[in-house]
Amino acid sequence: MKGARVRYVCQECGAQAFQWAGRCDACGAWNTLSEVSGDHRAPAAANQAIALADVACETLVRFPTGLQELDRVLGGGVVPGSVVLIGGDPGIGKSTILIQALATMHAQVHGLYVTGEESAAQVAARAQRLGLDAPRLKLLAETNVDAIIACCRAEQPRVLVIDSIQTVFLPMLPSAPGSVSQVRESAARLVRFAKDTNTALFLVGHVTKEGQLAGPRVLEHMVDAVLYFEGDSGSRFRLIRAIKNRFGAVNELGVFVMTENGLREVANPSALFLRSGADTVSGSVVLATQEGTRPLLVEVQALIDESVGANPRRVALGLDGQRLGMLLALLHRHGGHATYRQDVFVNVAGGIRVGETAADLAVVLACASSLLDKPLGKDLVVFGEVGLAGEMRPVPRGQERLREAAKLGFRRAIVPSANLPKRGTDVGLRVTGINGVSEALRLIGEEP
Repeated sequence: MKGARVRYVCQECGAQAFQWAGRCDACGAWNTLSEVSGDHRAPAAANQAIALADVACETLVRFPTGLQELDRVLGGGVVPGSVVLIGGDPGIGKSTILIQALATMHAQVHGLYVTGEESAAQVAARAQRLGLDAPRLKLLAETNVDAIIACCRAEQPRVLVIDSIQTVFLPMLPSAPGSVSQVRESAARLVRFAKDTNTALFLVGHVTKEGQLAGPRVLEHMVDAVLYFEGDSGSRFRLIRAIKNRFGAVNELGVFVMTENGLREVANPSALFLRSGADTVSGSVVLATQEGTRPLLVEVQALIDESVGANPRRVALGLDGQRLGMLLALLHRHGGHATYRQDVFVNVAGGIRVGETAADLAVVLACASSLLDKPLGKDLVVFGEVGLAGEMRPVPRGQERLREAAKLGFRRAIVPSANLPKRGTDVGLRVTGINGVSEALRLIGEEP
């Protein structure tokens, strides 16, 4: 019988090769190929193909986690049999939010928390420090995947948490825990168990210093949902964003505040990110952005000052830096305001990151307000995409953004003309429609 062919797997990107080399051809990393023996080819499928019309559609039945912000990011709750990957920096709150959710659900749903980094006593001490009352919540300190699955077959939990996927291993593989082959094969074994037993599975994943999930990116394709913690671990704010969700909307955002008793939900995040006080300053404008299905109001700040160096700086925090350069060129071409001798700093207050193009108008007005030292007023909210020709392009869900602004007391809005409310629709504030950047710049300094 022919022996199994030896393979080499890159520990950085997961690429496979049949011959060792000092440098990976896929990612270019050096000394990352490790030997993996054994034939892991799957047997031929025995199932027969069926017509799409003959497939019975099942209605998704979800159960809540007890944390409304987490339910929002998941798409309305936990789906039985789903696999969710949660990533984030160390100490940002991944373990905290999962043990809080399990403690809240334990009265209705049987859960099992598997820890590979801490002992059961350490997890119990953290639960006591957070003030959690969950006497029936089961804990397991184990890193062997076979032992974990054996315990799960005996306990039959409906929700299983693995903290973390980088610490568990399969004895059949010679590589160390945390390597690409161990992470991939261990996750595949746990995913198959979750699908076969209809168990909701949460996997905790570490991130690298570049902010990407440690291990092969194929891990993100194996799961149903990928959630990322955003924000600085030294800050009180914690943001959870869904970048993949087969059972809900992507880019959905959940907002929490870290307290002594764990993560506390923020019911009105727009009020949290907005500046308080009666002073009106230049270089500040409120943007009505959309995060998933939720309209969110954030403050965009700009500071433009004379540069002391040969190359002026362009710094964007919470926004796309390359798009900032494009918007500054538009400000010069269509507004007549040059910034080639000034340092430009743009920031989204609160540590949130805005990825949609609806922030273009807010960035342009904030930069023009700082450059001309003309405040825009605290009762103004804006949104809109700017084209290279200086035209204003509409953005989706404009009326929802305007209604959210009206709830928080805003009285004026500057939006693209195509986003003006329909005739007879009252959004609760005075809306001005514009067709180009030049029209928006003429409105700076006008009284309400």
